[in-house]
Amino acid sequence: MPVSPEPLVFPDVEQAVAEFLRARPELSGVPVGSSVPPGFDGTQRAVVLTRLGGVYLDDDRLDHAEVRLDSYGPDKTAAHAVALAVRGVLPLLGVSGGTVFPDTTELQGPCFVLDRRHSDANRYVMRYRFVAQVVSRPA
Repeated sequence: MPVSPEPLVFPDVEQAVAEFLRARPELSGVPVGSSVPPGFDGTQRAVVLTRLGGVYLDDDRLDHAEVRLDSYGPDKTAAHAVALAVRGVLPLLGVSGGTVFPDTTELQGPCFVLDRRHSDANRYVMRYRFVAQVVSRPA
């Protein structure tokens, strides 16, 4: 595909994936976003997405976004259950928030990790690569 003379519109991958997860009944009642919910002390259920980087492939107009997903719960078992629910639905991601995702790849499965900001937190961390289509801004 030739390079477009129009500026490109890169999707907010964190936001699009968060919208997808919030809409899933498997995660009903679990706050999902790019930051912890207000009043969060580490003991509530939550999913936090953080883009770690990635690479844009201009020939294909694809943004390969690497994202960390932190899944929290009131105890280790509950945090693990949240992580497994997220893991179970991410292969279903196709379109969210107007963003097309031709591929989703797990780079690291659920791993229990302490959270230095919240000493009481039970957290499982996963890493994914989300391939998102990049579009041109119409003139």
